[in-house]
Amino acid sequence: MSRVESVAEAGPGRSAGAVPVVGGRRPRTAAGSLALVRSELSLTFRRTRTIALLGILALLPVLIGTVVRIETGGARGGEGPAFIAQVTQNGLFLVFTALAVALPVFLPMTVGVVAGDSIAGEASTGTLRYLLVAPAGRTRLLVAKFTAGLAFCLAATATVGLAALATGAALFPLGEVTLISGDTISFGEALLRAVLVVGVVACSLAGLVAIGLFVSTLTGSGIAAMASTVGLVITVQILDSFPQLHAVQPFLFTHHWLTFGDLLREPMYWDGVLKNLGLQAFYVAVFGSAAWSRFTGRDITA
Repeated sequence: MSRVESVAEAGPGRSAGAVPVVGGRRPRTAAGSLALVRSELSLTFRRTRTIALLGILALLPVLIGTVVRIETGGARGGEGPAFIAQVTQNGLFLVFTALAVALPVFLPMTVGVVAGDSIAGEASTGTLRYLLVAPAGRTRLLVAKFTAGLAFCLAATATVGLAALATGAALFPLGEVTLISGDTISFGEALLRAVLVVGVVACSLAGLVAIGLFVSTLTGSGIAAMASTVGLVITVQILDSFPQLHAVQPFLFTHHWLTFGDLLREPMYWDGVLKNLGLQAFYVAVFGSAAWSRFTGRDITA
């Protein structure tokens, strides 16, 4: 079954630039919307590029753990920086270390590639017009693309977390975890916090998904959309490093990304995390609306 056929039940898309559907309008049902989302999820995770990106992310914790093991000789006595010492004392801490390393660069780059290619990639391959003829409907197609982008954020973050947990268990001891606040909690409680951190990090990338989706509606070139989205992430992170811009930095979507570290205190400190999630929701609302406005009013010729 072709991609167009797989979403044919999702309802009509009677928008500018779309060919009318023969046989009249079909009712837009929840089942049709779910079928479209399933199609987008399948398309996203069956791509060789997506599998390769997840593979690279999985290798990152292995590399970090191996380097720490070699440099410290697997020492348990706290040699080296405090953060590294916590990894050598408990392999579970490699999850938090790997996420802290991946979040500023590796995770946003992979998410930027997937989000930037979402609409522009369909246009560049000539399938976008036929998706709307199928019919999918522009709004529902956009929602499905955004949902697939969020699913990739969760998959990418979980890949880093699981690879780090497996590597940490193989190279370092496991047991009670000493938090950055100095308190000690059980391994089970620490594991639950690791799951919570993975969820928070995945949600931290939601704003980037919306930005990438908007950029993707501006061009018919998938490569240009991906490059623009990734370039924007790099630019914003550079701006976030200049002290002279401290007045605007709290409004940059990358500014609060590393606040997940506050969940490694006892008790957990939520202020920074909630600011981050609120800022991501704001970016989703603004750029999601911009993407909808652009996409629903755009002539689809490819």
